[in-house]
Amino acid sequence: MLVCRLAARSRLAPALRRSFGTLGAVLQSDNRGKITIKAPEEVKSYPATVKVYTRTGDKGTSSLFTGERRAKDDAVFDALGSTDELSSILGLAIAYLQATPADTLIPRLEVIQCLLQDVGSNVATPLNTEKQASKIRRTRFDPDGYHCTKLEEWVDELSEGLPVHRSFILPSGGLAASTLHVARTVCRRAERSLIPLKDDIDRETLMFVNRLSDFLFVAARWVAKTQGVTERIYVHPKGRSTEFDK
Repeated sequence: MLVCRLAARSRLAPALRRSFGTLGAVLQSDNRGKITIKAPEEVKSYPATVKVYTRTGDKGTSSLFTGERRAKDDAVFDALGSTDELSSILGLAIAYLQATPADTLIPRLEVIQCLLQDVGSNVATPLNTEKQASKIRRTRFDPDGYHCTKLEEWVDELSEGLPVHRSFILPSGGLAASTLHVARTVCRRAERSLIPLKDDIDRETLMFVNRLSDFLFVAARWVAKTQGVTERIYVHPKGRSTEFDK
């Protein structure tokens, strides 16, 4: 069972129910995932004597969850860096969404940030690692495809009522929407970084990241519409739009 602990304020619980519909209940009742919302005072704190730096990476290597050490330019760390960057940009999008008409999207983005942590755990535990069966089981990602299916449901929901353009849509639509477009492009890069690792990660990991870029594209458009900001479309330098408009 996935337990995604969000260090968020207690007000997030009703927001989850409001923006997800019954998602919160589903995650808890179908035994495939659980979201536990924790207030800041409930989150485990660390003593001030624990240092952030370890010096173990000073020679250019870092450790996987299995304990194996690899060079920091290894494909695993490239993928981990891209998913971390994606989560960071989603945090920026959340900041831009605060107190706007589109802030009901925030809980979904926070759940996605948690799931990206799980993606990272899967990437950091190569499936071909010997004598690490217990860790591989612990970091299994979305074995029944539930989260990928949920993303598809969100895409279908947010797509309803969006303007139909036959020209290419340019990244635009205001600060929050444009930030989600940036997140979409980073998500595509994260997906590309997973390809060299496809034999060492769960297939659902790659499926989820692939579907996530679709969600972020639609989410950016939905935010622009909800906030009343006009999207920009491609116009040919000679004044005509693309071939799609013919």
